[in-house]
Amino acid sequence: MTKPSLPELLHAAVAAVGGTERPGQVSMAETVAAAIDDGSHLLVQAGTGTGKSLGYLVPALAHGERVVVATATLALQRQLVERDLPRTVDALHPLLRRRPSFAMLKGRSNYLCLHRLHEGMPQDEEEGLFDQFEAAAPTSKLGQDLLRMRDWADETETGDRDDLTPGVSDRAWSQVSVSSRECLGASKCAYGQECFAEMSRERAKLSDVIVTNHALLAIDAIEGAPVLPQHEVLIVDEAHELVSRVTGVATGELTPGQVNRAVRRSAKLVNEKAADQLQTAAEGFERLMELALPGRLEEIPEDLGYALMALRDAARTVITALGSTRDKSVQDEDAVRKQALASVETIHDVAERVTNGSEWDVVWYERNEPRGGGTYRPSGASLRVAPMSVSGLLREKLFSDRSVTLTSATLKLGGDFNGVGASLGLAPEGTQDEDQPVWQGLDVGSPFDYPKQGILYVAKHLARPAREGTRSDMMDELTELVQAAGGRTLGLFSSMRAAQAAAEELRTRLPEFPILLQGEDTLGELIKGFAADPKTCLFGTLSLWQGVDVPGTGCQLVVMDKIPFPRPDDPLMSARQKAVEDAGGNGFMAVAATHAALLMAQGAGRLVRATGDRGVVAVLDPRLATARYGSYLRASMPDFWYTTDRNQARRSLAAIDATAKADGK
Repeated sequence: MTKPSLPELLHAAVAAVGGTERPGQVSMAETVAAAIDDGSHLLVQAGTGTGKSLGYLVPALAHGERVVVATATLALQRQLVERDLPRTVDALHPLLRRRPSFAMLKGRSNYLCLHRLHEGMPQDEEEGLFDQFEAAAPTSKLGQDLLRMRDWADETETGDRDDLTPGVSDRAWSQVSVSSRECLGASKCAYGQECFAEMSRERAKLSDVIVTNHALLAIDAIEGAPVLPQHEVLIVDEAHELVSRVTGVATGELTPGQVNRAVRRSAKLVNEKAADQLQTAAEGFERLMELALPGRLEEIPEDLGYALMALRDAARTVITALGSTRDKSVQDEDAVRKQALASVETIHDVAERVTNGSEWDVVWYERNEPRGGGTYRPSGASLRVAPMSVSGLLREKLFSDRSVTLTSATLKLGGDFNGVGASLGLAPEGTQDEDQPVWQGLDVGSPFDYPKQGILYVAKHLARPAREGTRSDMMDELTELVQAAGGRTLGLFSSMRAAQAAAEELRTRLPEFPILLQGEDTLGELIKGFAADPKTCLFGTLSLWQGVDVPGTGCQLVVMDKIPFPRPDDPLMSARQKAVEDAGGNGFMAVAATHAALLMAQGAGRLVRATGDRGVVAVLDPRLATARYGSYLRASMPDFWYTTDRNQARRSLAAIDATAKADGK
């Protein structure tokens, strides 16, 4: 029997998911297939509505090698595993004469730990184990969540936190999960045979397609101990997120609270001398952190250096002592010891990393401020260390021994792929060098007619935004735009403070339009409420720039309060900018403008989500029209019809609103 062609396979898959075949999708599938065949690398920009999931799944499944698909968001992981993969596999099975298998794999702390659920968790303050079910009053929210998770444990097949609905708080989940460092290991654990995390790994080992997240991909690359099974093809979806996720995994942190927990956890398991040494070092570190001022530490101050060396040496002493000392009064000693060891090893590793002082690391103090919406982090300061760049790490770990396809709706910034390519460790496209991975960029466009479906309006007449202070002219502009749009507004703000101020102001000025604010409910509930009522507006910050998918008439105005440059005092971004300048490059364009371009491209992409969508993206920052870098930022956004005429923007919004109302929407 002749082998089925790629167009045949794609046609069958598109029909199975009830989609429409698009030229961009066909072009993407053919190019992905060619890259997999010759082992090269590909960056594909595929606009919303292209059907990019099938554009990479069909050629990957047809090739027959094991594939890892890494995504940034839970929503896309679910779509792949629950919708796209089952239907595609069913459709391709008769043509391929085989049925590719697939599985989801996440980090260990995403799965319920049966040992912790049944045996309790090691307690910090007192001996023995802590029964979280008895300690949490059954009437409290925490107690109710714990009881619900105990019932859920008997019926769930996966133990995956994301399969628990409704979800639970991080605090509740931490009572029934463990990190990889805290895990006893399947061979030592009484529940090793039933372990959800181990079962997910076994399923992944036997599967042809493994769907995972960027964080696990980063752990696999950085930590040297493979978490993912051997694979020949890697596909990174939502690839614009990859660098920040990898940076997050490679960032270390030390706080007084974390150090004190390590002291309490290890105190009963080591001799008094070792325990006292760590206690003394912890007290010295805590005193120092009380005086810490936020900002980058270009050199480690002498007193911090001494405090970190004391912590490192004390942690090393405790780690050695933990292996030999036994305390008869401790119940389930292996679990208690493992948790203590995990805490102390983290302290040791971060203290040693900062003490050793790599020129490739950035070190800074950070003050934890209250978060918006009533959620708080522990107060006080933390010491953080992050890599100046992850490009070298990605080039070395990601692009060797396998074909890599990276795809997103936003990979071309300012008109080419080289900015994103550089952040991934890739030389400019077309560079001929044996030491550099070979790659090509492909823009398959979008099925949407952006110039006819949307307007980019820049409020050129407004005052340039200042770092602090209210912008009364911006509030007036925002009020008039929301009024003209009849609600239907997604407000994307550069800070939580700005989002809160705008929500408060407009709730007073326009009481007829409900304003939802990020932090006042879960993101899922907020988006559901926004989509349900056309008069409703949704205001928020970073996660809304990328996480909202509301097609139709519910979102016809997307407002950005200002260009989302990183804060000038952001230690990591400013260090990266300076490094580019020291090497003779343009630090502002390479770091700050690239960061802003990516967010603005994502934010503007919230407007048109379907072929019938119409609307306006309004940027209330005149610099997009007047500054030299404005054209670079505009070139990174969808190709909307462009205007700085405020009356034109209002008339268009009013007309779009009138049409929607006439259609009963």
